[in-house]
Amino acid sequence: MIRSFLGTSLIEYPGRISSVVFFGGCNLYCPFCHNPELVRPDVLEDQYTLCEDEVLSLLSRRVGFVDGVCITGGEPLLSPGLAAFIDRIRSETGLPVKLDTNGTLPDRLAGVLDMVDYVAMDLKAPPARYRDATGGRASFEDVLRSAGMVASMPGYEFRTTLVPGLVSAGDLPEILGRIGHVKRYAIQRFRPGKTLSPEYSGLAPYPAGYAERAAELVRGMADEVLVRS
Repeated sequence: MIRSFLGTSLIEYPGRISSVVFFGGCNLYCPFCHNPELVRPDVLEDQYTLCEDEVLSLLSRRVGFVDGVCITGGEPLLSPGLAAFIDRIRSETGLPVKLDTNGTLPDRLAGVLDMVDYVAMDLKAPPARYRDATGGRASFEDVLRSAGMVASMPGYEFRTTLVPGLVSAGDLPEILGRIGHVKRYAIQRFRPGKTLSPEYSGLAPYPAGYAERAAELVRGMADEVLVRS
């Protein structure tokens, strides 16, 4: 279910100017999520839905300016028509496709993995806190299965958001230790404000420099470690 479309982004697809397609609906309920309008059913019902033909038309008009498409959410893998949609993007525009996923649906991920060029997958928390970080709706074992598939791709990244009370700098070596050495790991700063759970909307983020110090703890566990706002 496509909820919105962003024509141009310089940050969603590493190394490319991309258009972004937002799918609504998510199987998780991460309290710190900053896209509640793509998660909550009561909000989704009032949102505008775009049809695939309209999105393909918008993408086709941008070929030559954008050089990639990012499919994000919510959780795009919940859409039963995702594979067919990706196939249309590839066949009708020729644009490479990046997929964002929370990694909790390994069987569905396996069905589209050979159709995409880049995957960005979340590693929400250390195993013992995974249920807390996902609203009680995810298991780290499913995430491990997905991570193994993603790490076999030419282009991918894993990413973790540092959330006070849920994920600290000291958790990152444990998280990556379960996955193994990776090509790219992105550490994201928690952003207060619009969050799925009201308790997190005013939560103070970690102090300046904390994410950079966290990155130093895992430098040897990835070819590239990034810090993002």
